[in-house]
This record gives sequence, C-alpha cells and structure tokens, in this order.
Amino acid sequence: MSANDSLISELQLLKTQLNEYNYQYYVLDTPTVPDSEYDRQLRRLQEIEAAHPELITADSPSQKVGGAPLDAFRQITHELPMLSLDNAFNEDELFAFEKRLKDRLKRDVEIDYSCEPKLDGLAVSILYENGQFVRAATRGDGRVGEDITANVRTIKNVPLSLRGDDFPARLEVRGEVFMSLAGFAALNAAQKASEKKVFANPRNAAAGSLRQLDSRITASRPLMFYAYSVGVVEGERQALADKHAERLNQLTHWGMPLSPEVAVAKGAKGCHAYYQGLATKRAALPYEIDGVVFKVNDIALQQELGFVARAPRWAIAHKFPAQEEMTKLLDVEFQVGRTGAITPVARLEPVFVGGVTVSNATLHNQDEVARLQVKIGDTVIIRRAGDVIPQVVSVVQEQRPDDARDVVFPVACPECDSHVERLDEEAVLRCTGGLICPAQLKESLKHFASRKAMDIDGLGDKLVVQLVDMGLVKTPADFFRLDVAPIAAMERMGEKSATNIINALDKAKQTTLPRFLYSLGIREVGEATAANLANHFKTLDAVMNATLEQLVEVNDVGEVVAAHVRHFFAEEHNQTVIAQLQELGVNWPDIEDKSGTAQPLLNKTFVLTGTLSAMGRNEAKVVLQNLGAKVSGSVSAKTDYLVAGEKAGSKLTKAQELGVTVMTEDEMLALFAQY
Repeated sequence: MSANDSLISELQLLKTQLNEYNYQYYVLDTPTVPDSEYDRQLRRLQEIEAAHPELITADSPSQKVGGAPLDAFRQITHELPMLSLDNAFNEDELFAFEKRLKDRLKRDVEIDYSCEPKLDGLAVSILYENGQFVRAATRGDGRVGEDITANVRTIKNVPLSLRGDDFPARLEVRGEVFMSLAGFAALNAAQKASEKKVFANPRNAAAGSLRQLDSRITASRPLMFYAYSVGVVEGERQALADKHAERLNQLTHWGMPLSPEVAVAKGAKGCHAYYQGLATKRAALPYEIDGVVFKVNDIALQQELGFVARAPRWAIAHKFPAQEEMTKLLDVEFQVGRTGAITPVARLEPVFVGGVTVSNATLHNQDEVARLQVKIGDTVIIRRAGDVIPQVVSVVQEQRPDDARDVVFPVACPECDSHVERLDEEAVLRCTGGLICPAQLKESLKHFASRKAMDIDGLGDKLVVQLVDMGLVKTPADFFRLDVAPIAAMERMGEKSATNIINALDKAKQTTLPRFLYSLGIREVGEATAANLANHFKTLDAVMNATLEQLVEVNDVGEVVAAHVRHFFAEEHNQTVIAQLQELGVNWPDIEDKSGTAQPLLNKTFVLTGTLSAMGRNEAKVVLQNLGAKVSGSVSAKTDYLVAGEKAGSKLTKAQELGVTVMTEDEMLALFAQY
C-alpha cells in the first residue's frame, strides 16, 4: 500500500469513527468515549485535511457541527446558523488566536474579550415574539435542529414572557441547557430508588431530560438555562448594545438568566488570567464546565472578522485539561478503610487526566462493579474532576479482550483475614476484624483513648500513631502494658512526660460501662447508644450475650445498630481483647438496677434544638432517655416538649406553630433536678 493510499485509508477511518461518535453523542445521548478522545481524532483529521485540501469532502466531520436531528421531533431550520467554536488547548494556542485576529485586522489594536464559562450541556435557541416565548430548538447540525418547545417551556428559569417593554419584536436568545451538580445527584438518587437507569454525568442527564417526547418527564427534571448570545433580532425598540458583554446584560434586564462568572478581560493575557482563575474555582462551582469561551467583545470587530465555514473567527473555546480519558484496567485490589469498609481500587495503565497522571481509580463497591459490568483487562473511561478521587465511569465494551477476567470480591479481609460481611441495607463489604485489623488499628486506638471514651490524658493522636509505628501497641489492651522507659525514649518525650502517661493510663482503668462500650468503636454506637445499652443490660456480659431481639428492645437501638453490636461481640478476637483489658485492671462500678423505679418521663417525646450551654445535646439526650423519655430529631404533632437552646431555628418555629410546649435549657435543668 502506498503512502497516499495509507493516508486515504486513515482519513476514511477517522471520518467513519467521528461520525459514529457524533451520532452516539448528539442523537442517542450515549457517548462511548470521552471528549478528549473525540478532540484528538478530530484534530488528526484536520491535520490531514490541512495538508491535503483536495481530500476534504462535504460529509467530513470537520465541515459540520454535531449530528443529524432525531426523526421523532419536528425539524426547525435556524434562520441564522448555530455555529460551533474552534478550540485552544494551551496558552500558546490562545495567544496564537489573538495574533490571527490582529493579522486579519491588519492593525495592532487592543482587544477586549467577553469571558464566559463553557457549560457542559446542550446548546439551544429560544425565540421570543413581542416578548412572548414561542419556540425553542436544539442546535442539531447547526443549520437544522429539533423542535423542543414544549420541553424548554418547562425549564424553571426560562421566562415565558420577557420583562420590560424595550426588547425587540423578534428576539432569538441562544444559550446552554444544563443540570447543576446538586440537581444531578438528586435525580440519580431518585432514579436509583425507582430502580431505573442512572445517568453517567450531568451532561447526559440534561440531554436525556431535554429530549423527551413527553414534556411531563422533562418538567420533573432539574434543568437550568444560561444565555450566552443573541441570534435573530428584528424590530428593535431600543438599539442593541455595541459590546457583546453589554448585550448579555441587556438579556438579563429582559429576564434571561446568565452565568455569574461572565467577565470582560483585556487581551490574551487577561483571558489567560481569567482562565487560570476559573480553573482554580472550578471544583467549587455548582455546575460542570469543561473550559472557557472567549469572544471579541466589540460587535463591530466581530463583524469585521467574520466567519469561516463552521465557526466565527472572533471566538474560541479554551478547554481545561481533559477530565475523562480512556485507559486499560490492569487489575483490581481491595483496600480496607478505617471503618472496615473494603473498597475495590482499579489499578490502571497510567494516563494523564485532569492535569495529573492517574494510575489508580475507585470502583466504589460491589454494586457499582456489577452496574458497570467491568472486567479486568477492559478499556475503561476514567474521570477526575478537581480534587475528586478518580473513578471508573464506564467500559468501552467493543474493546473488551477475549481474556478479560471477572472482578472477584474477597470473603476474608485482605489485611487481617477476618470474616467479611455485607449487611442487607448496605452496598459495601466490611471487615469484622475490629480491634485487631491493622488497617483500622490507628483510628480505633485514637478513638479508644479519646476524651469521651477512656479519656486517657496526654495520649493524643500523634503519640498513638508513634506507639503503633514502633510496634509498642497493637490492640487497646497494649496501652495498659506500657512502661515508662520505652515511652521516655520516644521523640519529644522524657521520663516525666512518660510517667504522666503511665499515671493517666492507671487512672483511666477506673471508668464506666457506657464509656467502655463507646470506646470499643462499634459501628453507629455513639455516646447515647452506649449509655442506653449499659443502662438497659446493666453488665458487659449481658450486652455481649444479648440476642438481636433483646438488643432492639433498647431505647434508640434499631435493627441496624443491633446487628452491628451483635456482629462485633460475636468475633472471637474482640472477645479476647476485652478479656485482656479486664485482666489488666480496666473496671467500672455496677449500674444500679432501677427497674422497679418509676421513670417520670416515660412515653414523653422531646426534641432538642439550638446550642445548650450547660451540657451538650448528647449528654442531655442521655439524661432524658434515662428518665424514660424518647428523644426525636424532628418536631411533629406527637412532640410533647421542645428544648430550645441558643440560636434555635426552624424547629422552634414549627413547634410554636403546632402548639408544642417549649422549654428553655434552665427549665430542662430544673426538671432534671426534680428527679
């Protein structure tokens, strides 16, 4: 095959593949590759065509925008084409863009630019006649789009009537329909709860929502619209501004929404500064963007610069580093977190994405692996947004190799070989190693020594980490085997400090059953629950041997917490550590049996709100529960008393509306004093 034949073959392959990507992206709304891969292939196509213009054909993806419209919607021909934008991918290309402008203008004029975030959504056109919303269309292929009037009418921030009376008789507003990150999360949560397909990203969610034949579905989706330009303008009652940014302000005056990030910059240097600033705050924005759009601000200069076949010469999109890339999944390993959660971690062929080289990504949990249908050896798309941990978002199924292997989850903890459990209501696997699992050790020891647990004075987080790293402490029981000498030899310690630590450990041996139960770090057993368990069962043995049925009888202990307690005490290694602690002198006074004592607040429901200065809300909750009260987190008609501390908010308002008795903190303390 000759070099020319090889080039033609490559060109045809690129056109076929890019047309398929366009169809998947614009028509089906199910893109199979990230934007970066599409951009890479398009640029290669443009390089070949620039070198061999005789090979350019009318059907080349370089000669049109997007894909064909869906047949299911009525087609609309744009009165003015909705063109695409050329791209810059680095600072040099941005400055080269400005040089081209000045070369064409044949003068060294200082150029101001309107700077706008490049929203990751769908471009639409909205037509107003005499201030009334009459039609909306997708961009489609730039010349013919789809009639989505009924759907756009449902978008909450799109006005059906313009404000004021100085707008043109016919005004076409162009902008982007998108979905906020919060709206996207809420939509996917609802989809998952209804056992429906979840969306891969906000752009897909917006596209799928906007192009529904049933506008009622669109109305239920959290879509947003931001304007970015005008199209057709006829019958002006007031002249449009001669600057692009000022025209955008006119649109906001007429009631059209606009991104708050729009600004004006001087020259390419100002544009680059804007780009860097927006890149810094990108992760904090409430919506996704994939770059910045720079437009010559002066409309007269725009007209002088004109257009090429598919894009205006006076505008460019400066893309951020790709947030999605393709790479190969080499293996899956399993990491154990501080709470025992076992997370599958994808080991990847290193790839540059989001500004960094990524070789690992999270697969979240077993359900996510099943949803993705991912196998080891697959080509996968990974995503990295800001400081978010990279994650695998989809699999390129057509590139799956014959030797791809299933992801097999462990039945034992990879750190300590303890049994792995998955509760019915949870998506994650968890190690039951508890007090002996190395992966959980440092965090569990910090918790054990903390003020609200065993309250070991002087034994802070840094010292706990040092003791573990030196191999001096492997379980909570080892704290009480420590001697002065090895502690005194540690960095920034001396004999006096070491002696103080040993004395604090001796003092901590005298504790209470609620504190001891809390110190064990059982999942979802906080101070109040630990106190409830202690007061209900009276002894540690009774708690350890309680059945699930007996545990759920405890105030504020449901089936989930009961299961956590039961699983913790069923593990032999946890029983061993507890026995060692008691043998080393950890003890507590017996809890007085008050079963025959009346509980004066039995069957009364309290709600605590605001800041309590004399005691914490958790402490107040324990006291109330010991007196027989139920403590709820929300106010309802069944609430008997609301205790309102400082800065009480909506709960206080609701209690007053429902006629619930409101107590101050002093009144609550007076009530406690009675009993």
